[in-house]
Amino acid sequence: MAEHCSAVPGELPGCVICVSDPSEPDVEPSSCSGSVLCRGPGLVLCPAAVLVPFLQPAVPAWPRGDALPPSALRPGLRIVVLRAAPPPDAVQQHSAHPLAVLRCDAFARALPGTAEDRSEALPWFCWLRVPGLDAPGGTWTPWAPAAALQKGAALLACGTPFGALCPELFLNALSSGVLSNATGPRRALLLTDARCLPGTQGGPVLALTPASSPPRLVAVIAATAGCQAGQGLGLALLCSLDVLLHGARSVLHELRNLPPPLPLPQAHNSTAMSCTALVESGGSWGSGTLVAPRLLLTCRHVLQMGAPLRVTLRHGTTRDTVLQARLVFATAEASPFDVAVLELQGSVPSFQPPDLATTFQPGEPVLALGFGALGRACAPSVTGGVLSAVVGTPPVMLQSTCAVHAGSSGGPLLSARDGCLLGIVASNTRDNAAGTTYPHLNFCIPVSLLRSPLARYGCSGDPAAFAPLNAASEGARAAWRLQQRPPSTGVLP
Repeated sequence: MAEHCSAVPGELPGCVICVSDPSEPDVEPSSCSGSVLCRGPGLVLCPAAVLVPFLQPAVPAWPRGDALPPSALRPGLRIVVLRAAPPPDAVQQHSAHPLAVLRCDAFARALPGTAEDRSEALPWFCWLRVPGLDAPGGTWTPWAPAAALQKGAALLACGTPFGALCPELFLNALSSGVLSNATGPRRALLLTDARCLPGTQGGPVLALTPASSPPRLVAVIAATAGCQAGQGLGLALLCSLDVLLHGARSVLHELRNLPPPLPLPQAHNSTAMSCTALVESGGSWGSGTLVAPRLLLTCRHVLQMGAPLRVTLRHGTTRDTVLQARLVFATAEASPFDVAVLELQGSVPSFQPPDLATTFQPGEPVLALGFGALGRACAPSVTGGVLSAVVGTPPVMLQSTCAVHAGSSGGPLLSARDGCLLGIVASNTRDNAAGTTYPHLNFCIPVSLLRSPLARYGCSGDPAAFAPLNAASEGARAAWRLQQRPPSTGVLP
């Protein structure tokens, strides 16, 4: 689990980029966020999409090469960097000029299939020289390679919502989250559940560290939370700073004095992080939660009844472990508890089962793991939030604010403090009338409902141990129909 880390750094490496054409005052300026990489010399990085309105008419947006020549831009552009200043100024303005507009090939190769309707400009970034940011003895912003981050690591996104609209109010707004997933060469593409609003593209993303050490710049925001297949993602796309620097070193002599990356503290990862599995059943797939070396929980709706079952452990450090499985038990369609129990044909090597939670405290930090949002392509995604509600006494439903996506059903909900298994994810929220999915409100089956059946099955091997899951009270049924709060007694025998 992620460790408690340092608070906000004293000087944030964020800024706003505003581009305009003085020869065409009727054309609206274009703006976005940016990342201050160095104060000696002053260097700023931002998405090249801010330049799209100001390309020469004959220039295709975007070419197939790796660099855009300065002649591709209209002459005489005014590029201004807005930077936080001490009161009473609040915001300082500095003129800037482009050094290079470069395509990040590693990031581009990681993009296909991750989102719909992405701009062709997405893999392109603009490097700016800002003399006004030169400072005596100025140095590089401390940085670290994203490849050193563990999933679930605490991140801090710094961006300015709405760009140059009202920087006095929005400059360098902060949002915390975790590293949800990573893919591509050198982990070029990252996902985070930090809330990144429109206009924050280009803002810096920092890996938090213990209080004695400064945060490390690890990525820049490439795209804010969008939609995929009609579903709200609640995740932002990041581009690793390491791959951006690697691709620009041969072009920009300003990078010749780039200091080496700083190390990142390795947070202790609970063994519970390894309990997530990919479950495939015919043409259906979802997630599963290992509770014993040969026993796995998932959701009934993940399975195509009668189809072969395959369980894959894919955690990115070793070769996939693929095991066949058989269905031990699935709740009836009429049961509100969407549960299936699978037995693997072989044991998972060196598996340590997660501890099962005995208490559920609203507001406690939690992590949801599953094969939604890039997970099927690489390894489980991780999103953080809080336990937003515990419904019923004893509990019949848990709700969390973790971003949960298609493919996450059956995955574990873990305590971020100690890694205890709280429950399994059953669904997120969808407004059928509006056709909108809300990933940050999801419903989970409490592990307390499963503890006794699992123990009885472990002793007897009789699938009838899980039969009480079909005998839920009317209060539990009403809760899962989203009709009313269940009564406080008599949920399950």
